[in-house]
Amino acid sequence: MIQAERILELNDRPVRDRGFVLYWMQAAQRAQWNHALEYAIQQANERGKPVVAAFSLTDDFPEANLRHYAFMLEGLKETQAALAKRGIQLVILRGSPEQTIPKLAKDADAVVTDDGYLRIQVQWRRHVAERCDCQVTEVTTNVIVPVETASEKENFSAGTLRPRIHKQLDRFLVPIKHTKPKCSSLDLEITSFEISDIKAALKKLKVDRSVKPSPFYTGGTSQAKKRLKQFIKDKLDDYNTKRNDPMQDCQSNLSPYLHFGQISPLYIALEILKTDSPGKDGFLEELIVRRELSHNFLYYNSRYDDYDALPPWALRTLNFHAKDKREYIYTQAQFENAQTHDPYWNAAQMEMVITGKMHNYMRMYWGKKILEWTKNPKTAFKIALYLNNKYELDGRDPNAFAGVAWCFGKHDRAWGQRPVFGKVRYMNAGGLKRKFNADEYVKKIDDLKRNL
Repeated sequence: MIQAERILELNDRPVRDRGFVLYWMQAAQRAQWNHALEYAIQQANERGKPVVAAFSLTDDFPEANLRHYAFMLEGLKETQAALAKRGIQLVILRGSPEQTIPKLAKDADAVVTDDGYLRIQVQWRRHVAERCDCQVTEVTTNVIVPVETASEKENFSAGTLRPRIHKQLDRFLVPIKHTKPKCSSLDLEITSFEISDIKAALKKLKVDRSVKPSPFYTGGTSQAKKRLKQFIKDKLDDYNTKRNDPMQDCQSNLSPYLHFGQISPLYIALEILKTDSPGKDGFLEELIVRRELSHNFLYYNSRYDDYDALPPWALRTLNFHAKDKREYIYTQAQFENAQTHDPYWNAAQMEMVITGKMHNYMRMYWGKKILEWTKNPKTAFKIALYLNNKYELDGRDPNAFAGVAWCFGKHDRAWGQRPVFGKVRYMNAGGLKRKFNADEYVKKIDDLKRNL
């Protein structure tokens, strides 16, 4: 059974008696460990109907480009094949969900969808629910503890959310029962955009082509599982002591797959819990508490991508120091092209541009220095978001928005007063060198550039 707290009716329309139950797959792009999909299958089996899954493919998702679309289509191709093995047809619809889903829903008994927290995802779900003449239900599957169940308000630190999350884990940190559909939808004739040839499909899309696909990350649940297995085998034991060293490669690198819903956070957590690794608790803190703190931020704060969404203390101190003299000031173009005086910052920027993912510790340093080297904090915030969302495969999601905001004081505490930063936490190159061999990191990225 799916926990009741995961289920939210988005309209008050009746369940119809038509051809199938429609699972509108959008943020959870996977065929397994998917509460929304399993709920749709349960509803369909009770009614003796097949399940049709549909993904609405837009050409103009905010800030997305060829890098993101390529990774996403790789995952969707695999998910389409995996669903077919369960007797479920995945239809790829061209256009905005606001138009495509209600049109297909005219032949459906009901619509079930997954949870999304970005502004556009919330709007899509509201508009689809308004335009469908049948019941539309949202089922939470992209966080372990549903956001409203964890807390009824925005939490300003991990310290306040952690106990709320932990007291719910016994109920929500449990396996999903995967149900076999009683009826197949594979013989239903529904027009679908062809994605079997990824390159050909991408050519047909009118997307921003300014950023090339990543040669280091391939999309899909199988790739995510492979990375998880390797992480548990080779890295988890050292996670607590080596995760902040970019030269140790001790991170899971699962964030791009979590971003596109190609792997379930619940599945990851349960696999980690099977181990007796000393790194287990540290990793679960990041996967559950810290990640779900970012979802809490977006859910309760509609201005999550705005400088003014920073906590009052951070805004006061940053604004007070906004006119402080900066030793260096760079433009957005100079940052984007890694043209600063700092070889460590430039290397971090190039790691992101080349691979599609920057090491998390370097991302903190990277964001702090944009704050330090921009004419004012508000402009710095915009530049950091722009670069992060453009190049990172895991950009444009709750973790990304919260991560950038953290560099400016979000989910952090006040520190000692200093120029430019005020009471916002400071980082410098000396700190990098104390933690790891920063010059070797620069050499590593230089080697990546040469080998492209």
